[in-house]
Amino acid sequence: MAHRSSNAKILVLAGLGAMLAGCQQEGEANLPGNLQDSQPFSGIAEDEAIRVAGTEPFWGGTIEEGIFTYTTPENIEGIAIAVTRFAGRGGVSFSGEVDGKEVVLAVTPAECSDGMSDRTYPFTVTLQWAEEKRNGCGWSESQPHDGAPA
Repeated sequence: MAHRSSNAKILVLAGLGAMLAGCQQEGEANLPGNLQDSQPFSGIAEDEAIRVAGTEPFWGGTIEEGIFTYTTPENIEGIAIAVTRFAGRGGVSFSGEVDGKEVVLAVTPAECSDGMSDRTYPFTVTLQWAEEKRNGCGWSESQPHDGAPA
C-alpha cells in the first residue's frame, strides 16, 4: 500500500510540474521557461498566507503556517490539514493527508478567473484530493485579486 501511495505521489507531482511549466511567460524569473534560473519559486513568501477558491463544486480555504484549512458551503468551519510546502521552479505545492487520502494543492503564478465574477486572481490553483481533481484561483495579501469585492 505504501508503495502505491509513493508511486501515486510521484505521478501527481510530475503532473503538477508539467502543469506549472505550461503556466508562465518566457523570461520571467523563477518560472519554468527561464532555463537560466535554477532557484525555487520565490513569488510567495514562506510565511505568507494564501487564499484559494474554486467552483463546481464550491470549495476554498487558506494555507497558513503549515495548515491548509479546506472549506465548503457545507463545512464553513473547514478541515485543518497539516501540509508540507515544496517550492518548485514554477510555483509552490502543499501536500498532506486526510483519513488516509493524499491531498496536494499546487499554486502557480498565472492569471485566473473564477468564471463567476469580474475578479482576476494572480494564481491558478489545482487541488488533488485522492483521485479527485479540482481547479480554482488563489491570492495573497501581497498579491491580491482585482475586481469588485464579494
